[in-house]
Amino acid sequence: MADKSVSDILDLLCSHVKLERDRGLQALEGKLKDTSNFTSDIQQVEDLQNSLIELVTSTDGAWETRHGGLTGSKTFILNNLGSDDFCETLRKKALKLMHDDEARVRIASGEVLGALCSMKGTGVFVACCDEILKNVGENLERRLPDPEEVAEGLVHKLTGSEKETGEEKYKKTDAAQIFHDTAGWKHLETSMRCLQSVIEGCGRAFNEYITQDLLDLIFQALNHTNRFVRETGYQLCASLVSLGRKQDESSEGTESVMIDVKENAILKHGDQFSDYLKKGLSDNWSQVRLAASVATRQFFQTLPNKESRERFFPKVLPAMCLNRYYVAEGVRIYSQQSWKMIVGTEGKHLVEKYITETVEFYISQTKADNHAVREAACACIAELGTKVSQDSLRSHVSELLQALVFCFKDDSWPVRDAACVACGNFVLCFPQECSSSMDELYPLFFENLSDSIPSVRQGAAVSLSNVVKAYGETALNIVIKRVTEGLQGIERQEATTEKYTGVEKGPATFGVIKRLRDNDMELHTNRQVPLFAKKNYYCAIWTDCELVVLRYHKVYRFFGIFGSLVLKLLKGKLIIENSFPHSPSCVDLVAELSTNPKAHKEVTTLMPLVAEAAHYKHYTQHLHLLETVCTQLPVIAKGVGKNQFKRHFELFIDSIFYSLKSDNALTSTAASECLSQLSSLLGPSILRGRIEMHNPRGQRVIDCSNIRLIILCTRFNSDNIRLMYSEDNFHVFAPANINIHPRSAIGRQNYRFQFPLIVENSTWRRNRCCSFVYSSYI
Repeated sequence: MADKSVSDILDLLCSHVKLERDRGLQALEGKLKDTSNFTSDIQQVEDLQNSLIELVTSTDGAWETRHGGLTGSKTFILNNLGSDDFCETLRKKALKLMHDDEARVRIASGEVLGALCSMKGTGVFVACCDEILKNVGENLERRLPDPEEVAEGLVHKLTGSEKETGEEKYKKTDAAQIFHDTAGWKHLETSMRCLQSVIEGCGRAFNEYITQDLLDLIFQALNHTNRFVRETGYQLCASLVSLGRKQDESSEGTESVMIDVKENAILKHGDQFSDYLKKGLSDNWSQVRLAASVATRQFFQTLPNKESRERFFPKVLPAMCLNRYYVAEGVRIYSQQSWKMIVGTEGKHLVEKYITETVEFYISQTKADNHAVREAACACIAELGTKVSQDSLRSHVSELLQALVFCFKDDSWPVRDAACVACGNFVLCFPQECSSSMDELYPLFFENLSDSIPSVRQGAAVSLSNVVKAYGETALNIVIKRVTEGLQGIERQEATTEKYTGVEKGPATFGVIKRLRDNDMELHTNRQVPLFAKKNYYCAIWTDCELVVLRYHKVYRFFGIFGSLVLKLLKGKLIIENSFPHSPSCVDLVAELSTNPKAHKEVTTLMPLVAEAAHYKHYTQHLHLLETVCTQLPVIAKGVGKNQFKRHFELFIDSIFYSLKSDNALTSTAASECLSQLSSLLGPSILRGRIEMHNPRGQRVIDCSNIRLIILCTRFNSDNIRLMYSEDNFHVFAPANINIHPRSAIGRQNYRFQFPLIVENSTWRRNRCCSFVYSSYI
């Protein structure tokens, strides 16, 4: 690089390949730092100046040429090179290139002006501020599409119907939306980036140029309809508020440019900044929230003392607190770090001090268009119930509970789940204040308990368990009655296997029935969807990142906040079907109740009903119930105690081994984990003895099937191991005469090897290759 000539470096700077442009910039920096050979030669420096000006003023049509000239000039200036004439010429050319068609050229021109400000002082800003501010203002004053018109156009795109004023108005709104999304704001964003570069270049000396007119212009951008403009606006605010930030005392000239508290323009206009920072922290777009979070941290670190920070806490602190639970990981982590840096260990005290402002903000966020914001608000309300002192929160319980009930009926399941958990926490912490709302809450809890999402059902079970802890026997009777009805109702579940009566009934025929049902053409052809029979009604499907709206045979996909907006616009015309057997959720609730000593008697009474429900296999979703039973059985055993559990364990043995042999991976794995945990809890000898008493064949199965028992309770000194596959893919493990030496794995962790399967029984598959993992071996 060091051996390259100036002409070669300039060619690299103007290359069409970005990697080569970066190499050229690196080579130029090395050349300019070579004071002994290059910069000491005045003629070479002047030739480089002239070459850079020629590149900047080039009219050959290639934007890379102008961009290379600007980036090279910026490096040239930052190395304290260049005459006054060169800097003045470059300033004028950079102002003209702020209107270039290429965005990268416009950004580079702003960086050049920032470099000139850093080297020549605020005089450069005074000379070009009119042009910069005029450019920003003209783009801001362009007509913005009315949000209501945009929303109406979005709905009519889905419905396909005409507006009241006809097709022309629809086309007008559609054109405005296209204008909003594309070329309408490209110059505005880059112009603001140019202003940001100039502010950063001037540094603290820019404080005297912070006027109300400048702030009004910036705040106008923060209200812009385009999220990229708002994001850039908050980035600009971050640069602006950091002007008064304390620097390292060892920095040269630090004390000479320290801004006096009385003259600090940021502190003077702090009320306006805090209002817009709060608005940015509440924005529906994650990128805008992150930019506002950066500006907020800079703002509070700029303030000179604790008293000045507390002046703005009532406005900004609640939004900072909520973003600690925001779904977007970048916003969440940055907000958590900012919270530690700004409030330290006084977070709880400050929230209690400004509890009124915090509660008002949380309630307002439960009504936001973005479902992620509503979810975070519910999580924060739940945090208030568990972490803040009850005396400070008691007067706000009723209004918080109303907001949670509102979110309880939300169309988005994560919001319903968060609201359900929060309500359970509030009932546990404030039973007296919540007692009047229980008639409304019980149906909502039970509705979540029958949801098709497992985490929602689990959250409802935890909340109902808290309700039982809060209200004792009264609530326990209500919950037990519902659980009993749910477990007994499995017998009346629609028998989906009745159609295939030609198949012989038996415990091993479910796989055959499943294949018959999956291949049944009647289930997949000429199926009329009832939801689409009515005009103007829709079916909506939420995924992790998008909302899919179905109407007739058309599919509309909306990502992020657009999904929340569409869901809100279609309210009243949206039907979301959500049916699921109640039994799995009842088992979850029994497991949660088992952790309450006062409910142990009722739990032991319910265990035979759980076992009986697990024996029904006449419906398609019975594997979900078996998976839940296997998952929660160890929890119930730990809750009620070993002695009580062993009295009912035999009722579950057949269901566990049926699950173990299932071709459903989740169900089979849950059964295996269940046996492992029960072996650890009860002891391997007791577990084996119970199984032998119930079914002598079961002992062989557990020794053979549950590989994890090797780690938990078995030591092997045998040289021979045999793995077998039965016809239903049931894993079998047993000592046998096979040519494999596991002692070679002694002392090694997670050692995997393969061997041929050799068995004598002709009904089992032969010569299959299997793998086995030793996690712990002696």
